[in-house]
Amino acid sequence: MCALSPGSRCGGGVSCGIVSAAARVKTYLDLVKFEHTVFALPFAYAGMLLASMQARGTGWPGWHVLLWVTVAMAAARTAAMGANRVIDRFIDARNPRTAGREVPSGKVSPAQAWVLVAGSLAVLTFAAAQLNPLCLALLPLAVVFLVGYPYTKRFTWLCHAWLGVTDGAAAAGGWIAVTGEFALGAWLLWAVVLFWMIGLDVIYATLDYRFDLANGIKSIPARFGIPPALRIAAASHALTFVLLALVGVVTGASFWYGLAVLIMGGILLYEHRLVNPQDLGRVNVAFFDANMWLALTMLAGVVADVTWRSLT
Repeated sequence: MCALSPGSRCGGGVSCGIVSAAARVKTYLDLVKFEHTVFALPFAYAGMLLASMQARGTGWPGWHVLLWVTVAMAAARTAAMGANRVIDRFIDARNPRTAGREVPSGKVSPAQAWVLVAGSLAVLTFAAAQLNPLCLALLPLAVVFLVGYPYTKRFTWLCHAWLGVTDGAAAAGGWIAVTGEFALGAWLLWAVVLFWMIGLDVIYATLDYRFDLANGIKSIPARFGIPPALRIAAASHALTFVLLALVGVVTGASFWYGLAVLIMGGILLYEHRLVNPQDLGRVNVAFFDANMWLALTMLAGVVADVTWRSLT
């Protein structure tokens, strides 16, 4: 017999092993918040499709690029989240909101988490090598940003910007995977994700405002207070909207991309209507639901745009 959880048992044999393995996989997926991949991956795909349209006159980059961009993104995000969880385990253990996370609660040991990080970095390295020399050459710098984020909150309230730079590299990376070089469109996509992530991470950080103050954790809410922090997040998202529009201008995007930008602007407004200094009860909705739909709208708009331009 095998214990699946306290007080529960299965009858043994192959089925028990399968259920136990599935439960273990779910634990690791929860560890890295795999569902949050939906934030960065659509922007990586958007960069890939727009670059293909610019360089080749078609929005299709080919199965090879699509496969290895997907693998690289999944590996990079798994490495970053795994490192974040194990490096922050002592901080998380003191915070009632995060004490139940997989590493501080003992569901995953620090050694197991580091093995996951190392394995993910190995996969990332292999995927980058399948793309082009520039992707591989930029890999060491990417690893510094992926693993370094947890340390920044110990030293600077600009930790949100570090996270934005890290996630923004995904959008630029999708572009570089196609062309093997930087271009203005790639830089603009990077900036879009940079300021988008600053805004959403500042909103999320309001949940830990009191804990961060009491424990010396650096963040914009802890440094400036919640009302000013929410204004900074709103300004960051206003700039995100402007940059999204500039991406369309620089890449010669069609009406379909412009429509997606307007929808994304509406989503950002809705996100900030959900949260105010007197009511932080809907921060999780603002953080996950609104930003998930924004990322998917970006991808849908780019797909519609490059399809339209390819056909016409």
